[in-house]
Amino acid sequence: MRFRGNKPFASAVGLLLGLLFAVEAAKVNKHKPWIETTYHGIVTENDDKVILDPPLIALDKDAPLRYAESFEVTLTEEGEICGFRIHGQDVPFEAVVLDKSTGEGVIRAKEKLDCELQKEHTFTIQAYDCGEGPDGANMKKSHKATVHIQVNDINEYSPVFKEKTYKATVIEGKKYDSILKVEAVDADCSFQFSQICSYEIVTPDVPFTIDKDGFIKNTEKLSYGKEHMYKLTVTAYDCGKNRASEDVLVKINIKPTCKPSWQGFNKRTEYEPGTGSLALFPSMHLETCDVPITFVRASIELETSHIGKGCDRDTYSEKSLHKLCGASSGTVELLPAPSSSSNWTVGLPTDNGHDSDQVFEFNGTQAIKVPDGLVNTNLKEPFTISVWMRHGPGSREKETILCKSDKTDMNRHHYSLYVHNCRLILLLRQDPSEAENYKPAEFHWKLDQACDKEWHHYVLNVEFPTVSLFVDGTVFEPFMVTEDHPLHPSKIETQLTVGACWQGGNARMAQFFRGNLAGLIIRSGKLENKKVIDCLYTCKEGLDVQLPEEVASAVKVDFNPNQSSLTVEGDDIGAFDKVMQHISYLNSRQFPTPGIRHLRISTTVKCLNEDACVAVPDAEGYVMVLQPEEPKISLSGIDHFARSAAEFESQEGVTLFPELRIVSTITREMEVDAESEGAEGTDDDPTVQETVVSEEIMHNLDSCEVSVVGDELDGEHESLEVDVSQLQQRALEMSSSNLGLIITGVNTMANYEQVLHLIRYKNWHTEALFDRKFKLVCSELNGRYISNEFKVEVNVIHTAPVEHANNAMVQPNFINPVHHASVDLSGHNLVNAHQASVVPSAATIVIVVCVSFLVFMIILGVFRIRAAHQRSMRDQESGKENEMDWDDSALTITVNPMETYEDQHSSEEEEEEEEESEDGEEEDDITSAESESSEDEEGGEPEDQQGTSRQQQLEWDDSTLTY
Repeated sequence: MRFRGNKPFASAVGLLLGLLFAVEAAKVNKHKPWIETTYHGIVTENDDKVILDPPLIALDKDAPLRYAESFEVTLTEEGEICGFRIHGQDVPFEAVVLDKSTGEGVIRAKEKLDCELQKEHTFTIQAYDCGEGPDGANMKKSHKATVHIQVNDINEYSPVFKEKTYKATVIEGKKYDSILKVEAVDADCSFQFSQICSYEIVTPDVPFTIDKDGFIKNTEKLSYGKEHMYKLTVTAYDCGKNRASEDVLVKINIKPTCKPSWQGFNKRTEYEPGTGSLALFPSMHLETCDVPITFVRASIELETSHIGKGCDRDTYSEKSLHKLCGASSGTVELLPAPSSSSNWTVGLPTDNGHDSDQVFEFNGTQAIKVPDGLVNTNLKEPFTISVWMRHGPGSREKETILCKSDKTDMNRHHYSLYVHNCRLILLLRQDPSEAENYKPAEFHWKLDQACDKEWHHYVLNVEFPTVSLFVDGTVFEPFMVTEDHPLHPSKIETQLTVGACWQGGNARMAQFFRGNLAGLIIRSGKLENKKVIDCLYTCKEGLDVQLPEEVASAVKVDFNPNQSSLTVEGDDIGAFDKVMQHISYLNSRQFPTPGIRHLRISTTVKCLNEDACVAVPDAEGYVMVLQPEEPKISLSGIDHFARSAAEFESQEGVTLFPELRIVSTITREMEVDAESEGAEGTDDDPTVQETVVSEEIMHNLDSCEVSVVGDELDGEHESLEVDVSQLQQRALEMSSSNLGLIITGVNTMANYEQVLHLIRYKNWHTEALFDRKFKLVCSELNGRYISNEFKVEVNVIHTAPVEHANNAMVQPNFINPVHHASVDLSGHNLVNAHQASVVPSAATIVIVVCVSFLVFMIILGVFRIRAAHQRSMRDQESGKENEMDWDDSALTITVNPMETYEDQHSSEEEEEEEEESEDGEEEDDITSAESESSEDEEGGEPEDQQGTSRQQQLEWDDSTLTY
């Protein structure tokens, strides 16, 4: 570029060039960055940010002045800090520049730090500027500064015990300052988190304590008779409140001092149902500590008062139990289980906690009225009242168990059984008679059992004027008998009530009972047989002993009546121990009530030296009766079949359950050797696996109920019946209502099967009946185990009369007259069979419509052909020379659509007729397409068949013809 003589412009250019030279001179990198000589930092092991003191800042004198002009700051780069460099081997830190212009930076961790591996880190750091040249090749470095970084700990580790288990042995009856020491360690690096600050015994209610150093000692004197070994769970805490990762088990064995006691006694004994007798003390012996013993007496008590009505008994109805015990005649149950036929106990609260043992609760405000006519007891003849009662404490008011009183107008009590001040009283007022003399009217028994809140069985045999009472099988005589006049003559009806007494004059209940009642019955005749009374009361569980022959003469054994306790006496300790080892528990029920039965052994000894004689403490334990395998009662058979109306109206009726099967099964889990079965084992045990096995069992039933599904039975034209003589042969009873019938009584499943096969349904008016549904349910042990609901549907086949050709009114040709043979259509769903006999089928309607349409089309075609022929004749007469040419290219041939259907339909009918003839059944199904009657078939070819041959001809569609 050439500049002409423009002096001002030349001088400006010179000034600019001078400034540029000045800036280039200023960009020379003259100075090194400067940092501190030492840094101290802190970092937490779960964090990467390091806090430095002092902060990391690098300074460079080449940096421009803060307040210089902007173009100078922009153009100057040598004063900027481009980075920091860390020197050292495997340093897990890095330094990062935050601001190049100010030289500010930070140090941070490159990876997760672990205080437990290295608590401190030391290294050097150096800063460098951005240098001179395009790539900063002439950069300058600061001096090296030392950095010390400390890693702060977090409480990441929990205490761990040095031993997996700690054991110690102590002597009973002594307190120790220290029994043993447990010790735990913590892997944290800091003093705070690595120290164990406390120990704790986790097991509650143990006589031990532990201090902060881990020393365990007992807080009371220990007894070997109370506990042979204590198992303690101990944990530890560090100073950061972290609990030990795993608690440690401490076993402290108690070494006994010699004390007279029962040794080898297991507190818990498990009893599996159906296994017979189980020895309770197979390895037990009496420790006498070498003290000479002259006599030993031990009482073993089995506590069963919380089971059922005092112990485990069959939970059948009281009426069934009387039959089983041999007292079957004339028994009336006043507190039956609620059902459709016995519904007067529905409103009473029941005790549902004893496996269907029907127990009713009376709280002083509840009572029931027994239906009229249920009990027809003549007081002049012997009768029996039997009841289970739990009552207490005594009351000054009368509490009525059973009462028969005037229904209206008056409050006279004809007879009643009540409790008053722990006395059981029977009131028995005689009916009016010619003699007005005083007669025994009230019989009083003072009984502790009436107020002890325990279950007891009461049987009163009444044979006026004497009454005998059995309580738990033991006879009690009345301590007082009062007399009264007979009742005055009256025509007032009476009311029988339970739980209170009806006051006819006031129309309300009075003298309410407070307690529990069960099995209340009235039976005509006395129960004089003691075996029958004992059978009603005796428990199905109890203690038993089989005396060895060698010790039978040396030891005496006595039982109480229900075998819930026994006493063993003898002077030979060896023989005594053998007898105790043969004492067993037995429960004869197939399905016993599960739960605990407590055991107590009370022992008395006599010594040669009475002053130095020993005392044997009582021994306590329990029998755990395991849950029995619950049976699954299954009812199966034909659940849907049809019968003709004539069978329903016949004398025999229709059998509802002809092929009923009753099967009961239980499911067991069994362990099978996988190797023997060729199967692969589990991860826990490669040789054992569990399999579920279903096993059929036999047991009794006590009830089967047949109920109607839908409308109730109408007694005027339908009923359910069964052969009463067959029931009596099997000691079963039946009660019926408009809801169905119930068969009751304890008997085998096979006998119930046979009786249910005999149940028949009758209906005398089947015109409007098309089907009837029934439901069958069976149960065992008073509803404890219930079967499935087996439902049966029975259809009624209605037969329509055949219409002949000579009838006055000819049957329309679209109705199918059907002749039904007496065939068994079991299992077929014949819905509304009656309608099928009077309503034409869909196929018949289709055939009639198609035939009519085809006839119409044929007539129409003939008419049109005839009209066309007449037209052609007229054309010939008018002198037309040209003859009409047929163009058959437009002809349409229409095939009868019904031809294939009819052929198909006739072949299907022939197949059906062949099958019916093979089964020995005859059924004529004559349609209107074939003939109107059987007589027409014999006479020759019917008109319909001729019409059929015409239908099979081709139909000419001349709509497209040209003339």
